[in-house]
Amino acid sequence: MGLPKCLNFLILAWSLYVICNKKNGVEGLHKIYPQLQSISAPSVGTLHQTGYHFQPPRNWINDPNAPMYYKGLYHLFYQYNPKGSVWGNIVWGHSVSTDLINWKVLEPALYPDKPFDRYGVWSGSATVVPGRGPIILYTGVIDERSNEVQCYAIPANASDPFLRKWVKPDDYNPIAIIEQGVNGSAFRDPTTAWWIDGHWKMLVGAKKKHRGEAYLYNSKDFVNWVRAKHPIHSVPNTGMWECPDLYPVSLRSKKGLDTSIVGNSVKHVLKNSLDVTRYDYYTVGTYLWKKDKYIPDNTSEDGWGGLRYDYGNFYASKSFFDPSKNRRIIWGWANESDSTEDDVKKGWAGIQGIPRSVWLDPSGRQLVQWPVEELNNLRKKEVQTSNQILQKGDYFEVKGITAAQADVEVTFSFSSLNKAEPFDPRWVNAQDLCAQKGSKIQGGVGPFGLLTLASKRLEEFTPVFFRIFKAPNKHVILMCSDASSSSLANELYKPSFAGFVDVNLANKKLSLRSLIDHSVVESFGAGGRTNILSRVYPTLAVDNHAHLFVFNNGTEKITVKSLKAWSMRSANIN
Repeated sequence: MGLPKCLNFLILAWSLYVICNKKNGVEGLHKIYPQLQSISAPSVGTLHQTGYHFQPPRNWINDPNAPMYYKGLYHLFYQYNPKGSVWGNIVWGHSVSTDLINWKVLEPALYPDKPFDRYGVWSGSATVVPGRGPIILYTGVIDERSNEVQCYAIPANASDPFLRKWVKPDDYNPIAIIEQGVNGSAFRDPTTAWWIDGHWKMLVGAKKKHRGEAYLYNSKDFVNWVRAKHPIHSVPNTGMWECPDLYPVSLRSKKGLDTSIVGNSVKHVLKNSLDVTRYDYYTVGTYLWKKDKYIPDNTSEDGWGGLRYDYGNFYASKSFFDPSKNRRIIWGWANESDSTEDDVKKGWAGIQGIPRSVWLDPSGRQLVQWPVEELNNLRKKEVQTSNQILQKGDYFEVKGITAAQADVEVTFSFSSLNKAEPFDPRWVNAQDLCAQKGSKIQGGVGPFGLLTLASKRLEEFTPVFFRIFKAPNKHVILMCSDASSSSLANELYKPSFAGFVDVNLANKKLSLRSLIDHSVVESFGAGGRTNILSRVYPTLAVDNHAHLFVFNNGTEKITVKSLKAWSMRSANIN
């Protein structure tokens, strides 16, 4: 049956408000819709549901919480509304997996049921403590004024590999309370703890006026925590730092490291999710553990113009060390870019990006991310081509796969960069530049790339492409994932997501991998140095009516050196 007319009107009114107030396709704050929080759709809309990205069968999810590997199983917790498809009624959902791709849903792990968290069980992390097993650190909301405290939970039975039940001991909880005079509603999201010099340490995100901060806490026993005198790092004019993360990366290999590793053979990464912009930023730097201080390198900006994990719809990420394969893995949340009305009607909202392995680029200036290797097990029918030349205006279709649920890897080459357009130094914002010079605007070297989730006659398509410019002393590479033509529906948020690519063009090649999954195009440029996740909702290019094309709209001819594309099986999720 349909929704009542009065409710449809209410949803529409809220939807218009949200569309007008969205930032980057993700709500600047979780808008609260008391009238909608507990509405469960009569049936779940499947048109744009994903086939292999993680999402529950219905209802709202947001931040990934406490990912870990324990007793042969991967655990993923997540902020979850069990009653509806807008934010509210939040508990910690819980799913387990043996391969990070196929998941089994379990009973939610945490509910707001204690005096120290009765108004909210917000995001947090897990630490596997030697001799004690996993401990969850999370943010509890203690009163109606949204004052936040840090709490802990332990398994009811640490020998159970599924960790089905969790308890929140009354002793010691909450373990950290904000000092008087500091904004208690801006104090959240504890990190995985690390052990060094006889102490456990963790970070908590905060802000002081407009300065983003990461508070450092120390403990000898994991229950009595003392805040260090100064934040481990802070930056003015960045706003609230949500979901901070600090971890080491090797200077010598792609292997991940346990969070407690320090020394001359590693650098450290500090990541913050900035509440104002709704993007995840990071710096590479040095962790001075004897001084409880983190100092970023000067290779990138420390703030809004800095490096991002992803230049699209990707937020509140969480990393963990996987000891079974010696790798560090990042999860990130991708919110919807449609309206609240759409979410209520379809009965679900929010997905998690594909888990990514992460390591330090040999340059030392940035990270590299790549989909976990287990994803390749979903590949089935393969098509490939090589050495196809595309002149200006040429394109060809990649046939023989299910283009709505696919994985494609392509390497482009070009014989000369002489035709590259001059780069204007005022073009500091990649997203604005992509909107100005989209896939339809002829260039010199580029635009060239993929037209994903395309209708047969290109009424709808989501292009993922490169464009190369010439600056005085270097070439500037722009990577775009442009949703502006992704759907004939007008009420959607359809941004031109983009980032610059820091890679050497000496070999005159660029690679691109795109994971296409009905309402997701998750792309990895130059081997994972620049990444963009877009949420799109085509009306024509759906299921068997979706197409995939390769194109060039630059005057310089482009060679498709190699292209491999696969139809993807659906993962077994819940």
